[in-house]
Amino acid sequence: MSEGIMSKAATMEIPISSNGVSTTLNEDESLEQDLQQVMVSGPNLNETSIVSGGYGGTNEGIIPTGSLKGPAVQVNPNYIGLRYLTAEGQGPLSQSGSGSALTSEELSRGLAVEKFDLVKKWGINTYKCTKQLISERFGRGSRTVDLELETQIELLRDTKRKYEGVLQLARSMTAHFYNLVQTQRALGDAFSDLSQKSPELQEEFGYNAETQKLLCKNGETLLGAVNFFVSSINTLINKTMEDTLMTVKQYETARLEYDAYRADLEELSLGPRDAATLCRIEIAQQNFQTHRTKYEKLRGDVTIKLRFLQENKVKVMHKQLLLFHNAISSYFAGNQQHLEASLQQFHIKLSSAASDKPSWLEEQ
Repeated sequence: MSEGIMSKAATMEIPISSNGVSTTLNEDESLEQDLQQVMVSGPNLNETSIVSGGYGGTNEGIIPTGSLKGPAVQVNPNYIGLRYLTAEGQGPLSQSGSGSALTSEELSRGLAVEKFDLVKKWGINTYKCTKQLISERFGRGSRTVDLELETQIELLRDTKRKYEGVLQLARSMTAHFYNLVQTQRALGDAFSDLSQKSPELQEEFGYNAETQKLLCKNGETLLGAVNFFVSSINTLINKTMEDTLMTVKQYETARLEYDAYRADLEELSLGPRDAATLCRIEIAQQNFQTHRTKYEKLRGDVTIKLRFLQENKVKVMHKQLLLFHNAISSYFAGNQQHLEASLQQFHIKLSSAASDKPSWLEEQ
């Protein structure tokens, strides 16, 4: 009879809490129960896909599938009825009580449970952050504000938008000017051909051919300077500024999570102080301290990157604006020597087309 009772007990599903004591779900755990029901009717967790979402920039909502592979997987026994032993060197318990290796089905189930646990944490974190964001939008929740830092961030975004406008115009100018240089080259070749086939206008066609070739050569020199200007501005915008803005996005996400867990801790502190609430307050305090540390670290990172970006931006733009001014003014003034000297000053190398021997018109 005792064996019948034991076999019946072995088939019963006993809810196990995180400390191994059987409990019943209360109102505070309704969110986790709803998440579990959603996951049961949702996609198959055995698929090796990446589960992400929520407020990007954190690692809590991302499950790297590579980290879930391999035999060294520790399975939480609370979710699978104590079928596995977490002690090293022990496998699942068979009906006879002897240890054996994990089967593929049991390993897949363990991986699914681990994924579900991470998805559940992501869902709770997303819920808290969404609640905090909605409260801020409707003016019911408080948020942490660093006026000086947020002013610098907004100034950076505005500067990036304006620099992108300059970059677009410079690229458009380069494309149009390149077409002009190509037209001058073709026109010079046409004049040169006609000077050989029209003896009565040979000298006139020759002058125009040499003039167009000289303008083409100077145009290629100017194109080298403008291309260098465009390349440097593009690097400043899409690499240096973008790298800083990526850190800013991580900082803003950390700020939202910090305020969400701060509000959660304040709400729990105002409630009754029974044993269950005190336990939840302790967990909320730990989560709050974790996100506070992350928020303060990212705030320091953003401050340092903004300072270095400002110094780098001034240095780069001073050099590029001087180059652009000297090249443009020298070209339209017809000062070829000054134009080439400007490129040499900034160590810009041109193609072989710009280093041909002087034309007949230059030697006169």
